[in-house]
Amino acid sequence: MKIGIFGKVLKQSDIDFVKQLLALLLQRKHEVWVYHSYFLQLEEEGMTSQLLSFEDAEVKPRFLDCLFSIGGDGTLLHTVRFIKDSGIPVLGVNIGRLGFLTGVVKGRINEAIEALEQGNFMLDCRSLLQLSSNHPIFEEAPFALNELTIQKKDTSSMVTIHTYVNGEFLNSFWADGLILATPTGSTAYSLSVGGPIIVPTSKTLLLAPIAPHNLTVRPIVIADDSTVTLQIEGRAEHYFCTLDSQAVTIDDTYQLTIRKADFTISLIRFEWSSFYQTIRSKLMWGTDTRKNV
Repeated sequence: MKIGIFGKVLKQSDIDFVKQLLALLLQRKHEVWVYHSYFLQLEEEGMTSQLLSFEDAEVKPRFLDCLFSIGGDGTLLHTVRFIKDSGIPVLGVNIGRLGFLTGVVKGRINEAIEALEQGNFMLDCRSLLQLSSNHPIFEEAPFALNELTIQKKDTSSMVTIHTYVNGEFLNSFWADGLILATPTGSTAYSLSVGGPIIVPTSKTLLLAPIAPHNLTVRPIVIADDSTVTLQIEGRAEHYFCTLDSQAVTIDDTYQLTIRKADFTISLIRFEWSSFYQTIRSKLMWGTDTRKNV
């Protein structure tokens, strides 16, 4: 197999595991390609023998059979930004903390590679958000696997976000901000502000206000074929806009239009993991803590 490796920062505490992973792949006669910036870090540790290097421009359909994203969920979100619509399946290898999206832990990497070789895996196709605006914004990667947010900046007063769905006025959210999330993103920032957990295969989008001033305003789920338009109003001159791990400062002249992207991201999943099992084990969903009292 032609396997890609993507990572952001090679920490000293992770070197032994990465060495083990690379040695295992090469021993099993796989062709191993490492993202250029990570390759340079491996090179400093003398770990690039028999490895090949690739850059963004080379990421095209069928360039790799699969890509290992090594890190945590933040690394996987960064991975999505550069594989874009190439269709390359991604395997999240968790060497971070929670690792909600990165489903393979260090102790199961041998098992995961064997399952890959035997074809014993499934592909979870995850939808993304696509952003457009009347001003240039996130031009290199205007899409997100988790969410888009608009937030007030620093300690400024609340922002009003006029929201339209398919051209029809929905609501003016008077709050610290607003989250527009995919089903995948429902277990990220949106969950922390009281949004519902949504099964990844649901054909939905989620709008969740951040600290709304009106108690009657609650998160709302809409169809994922909807087009959402956001217009900002407030006393401050600038606001934050984020698209997963990307962030820029905008002002009230920006009009943002968000819809579902016309491509999906394929996450590799094995039989020992599922969405329901993950929310139970990693989010402690439904756990009765009274048993430990």
